[in-house]
Amino acid sequence: MHQTAALIVAAGRGTRAGGELPKQWQMLAGQPVVAHALAAFAAFRRVLVIHPDDRARANAIAGDAVIVEGGATRDASVLAGLRALQGMGVARVLIHDGARPLVSQAVIARVLAALDHHLAAAPAVAVSDALWTGENGLVTGTRDRTGLYRAQTPQGFRYDAILAAHLAHKGGAADDVEVARAAGLDVAIVEGDEDNIKLTWPADFVRAARLLKGRD
Repeated sequence: MHQTAALIVAAGRGTRAGGELPKQWQMLAGQPVVAHALAAFAAFRRVLVIHPDDRARANAIAGDAVIVEGGATRDASVLAGLRALQGMGVARVLIHDGARPLVSQAVIARVLAALDHHLAAAPAVAVSDALWTGENGLVTGTRDRTGLYRAQTPQGFRYDAILAAHLAHKGGAADDVEVARAAGLDVAIVEGDEDNIKLTWPADFVRAARLLKGRD
């Protein structure tokens, strides 16, 4: 596992979840959300990418993880983390949202297994609900859900390939799969997990606490 690193991205200022702190630093089952995400990757070399204002909070939970200050955008933060891994002999990197505290070892294992045969791999869940368009509170149409997926993390890459992709990218990507595809990399889809939720709204914290309690 020493050739695989985990990069936990926690530099955002997400406020839709409510509360006085960014969502990744709010408490969940007695620990900050990002502490749960960090713990999931305890078997790997870890880099925690943070906002400069959160240095004290990060120091309290980082353990042996390297702490790196991120940039103004998500892709800038990821690049800062990737640069921190240069020269460490890393062959593969798993890039994970700090606001996803419930990622399972099974999902992580599936991403790593796919990297044995692909330069990039990411978990996703196929869209099963009907899809509508809407305007002014009314349904305006439907969309075919065939071939549509909900993206999750960790998104895994051969390290050299994703570093080169980020260095070449102009910025503004939604996630690292978008960066990889812009560089011409094929990205394998692996089975995600409905419990691997990204905490965004207050109700997500209630659900996450319930799921964590169910794991005890």
